[in-house]
Amino acid sequence: MFTAQQIALLVNAKIEGDPNIIVSSFGKIEEAKEGQLTFFANPKYEDFLYTTTASVVLLNENFVLKLPIKATLLRVADAYSAFAILLNKYQAIQAQQLEGIQQPVYISPSAKIDEKVFIAAFTYIGENVKIGKNVKLFAGVSLGNNVEIDDNTILHAGVKIYEGCKIGKNVIIHAGTVIGGDGFGFAPQANGSYQKIPQIGNVIIEDFVEIGANTTIDRATIGSTIIRTGVKLDNLIQIAHNVEVGNNTVIAAQAGVSGSTKIGKNVMIGGQAGIVGHITVADGSKINGQSGVSKSITEPNQAVTGSPAYDYTAALRSQAVVRKLPELEKRIKELENQLSQILALESKS
Repeated sequence: MFTAQQIALLVNAKIEGDPNIIVSSFGKIEEAKEGQLTFFANPKYEDFLYTTTASVVLLNENFVLKLPIKATLLRVADAYSAFAILLNKYQAIQAQQLEGIQQPVYISPSAKIDEKVFIAAFTYIGENVKIGKNVKLFAGVSLGNNVEIDDNTILHAGVKIYEGCKIGKNVIIHAGTVIGGDGFGFAPQANGSYQKIPQIGNVIIEDFVEIGANTTIDRATIGSTIIRTGVKLDNLIQIAHNVEVGNNTVIAAQAGVSGSTKIGKNVMIGGQAGIVGHITVADGSKINGQSGVSKSITEPNQAVTGSPAYDYTAALRSQAVVRKLPELEKRIKELENQLSQILALESKS
């Protein structure tokens, strides 16, 4: 439980109302009850601002109220960001309460495990694994031989990390994700069969990365598949062998990146986008959902869409023209009729 005053200190807020009012949980603005904290950032929800029974409301410092509100207000520069900070603090407090090793588990005698870890039941930890401080491994996590997990990382239920992969600090990997499965490497043979190419590399995930549920990141054929610092991956994403994803890039659900492609920093990739192999995507690129990127994007900060993907602004103009095609066809026919009449008159004269 926290007072409005304590919360205000965490997010640098100005208090309007009772600073000693207590909240113990969070709620959506349309559902929040007494004793809960909520936030208001989207104008679409303004009506709920005046009817909510929440005890504390976070809102932007420049928002002008149209009606009085019973709740204590915490005014901040950005209500959405402040709410995210509070949720992170709340989650961190809950995580700190988890510590120790449940049973049954298998931990190799050669594994090195630091202090204050939490290892849930049915976890498997292979030979020479290294686990840092404050790591949380939930039920059914499997760590292959020579895996390294650095400080403050959380692996949720059923995460599988294959041998030799390295996970950095403050990483969150959600349930069912597989890190380090074999890349899709097969050499066609003269008789029509395929010879498997051994995948002997690994996956390196740097610090402050978050990976959604049921995502797969394949190990490199040789070398490393690399997910750089600050990357955020949604659920159900496929990252192929030897791919490199640059710092602070975000990729939405069901996107796929083919082998050996290099994605730059601060790239935004929409859901269900597909990127072919052996190309580069420049820093700051924006790839619209369901786009198919078939060649390198070399100019930084370019937005693309479509399949094959091309310049976003040009694509919008093309779409506008396509919508007008029936009207243009009608006008062309009218012009053809007029031209025919003029030619007919000229032939008579």
